[in-house]
Amino acid sequence: MARVLIVGGFLALIFWVFSIVDCAVQPATRHRGVPKGAWIAIVVLIPVLGGILWFALGRRRRSDQGGMRLVAPDDDPEFLRSLGKTEQDARIRQLEEELARLDDETDGPAPDPRS
Repeated sequence: MARVLIVGGFLALIFWVFSIVDCAVQPATRHRGVPKGAWIAIVVLIPVLGGILWFALGRRRRSDQGGMRLVAPDDDPEFLRSLGKTEQDARIRQLEEELARLDDETDGPAPDPRS
């Protein structure tokens, strides 16, 4: 029975230290509820229960960033709007003018329909 208590206490100590370190190294944006300092105090002052509370309630998952999700630039409508079409429009206008000029150069005199 003593061995079980020793092993259980050792595992609880490891979990407690891991909880403290995990809480301390997380950025402030990944803490829910109370500020980071308060979570560290909870985990330190209530050894095992504080760690359980931290992992169950306090730690925000990466997928739960308050609606923030990463979007590739070609899928982001805001990014696409910021690009603007002015460069493309200017290039298309230039190519159309060049094509019209080339058409005018290659066209010979118009044939007389009466002859």
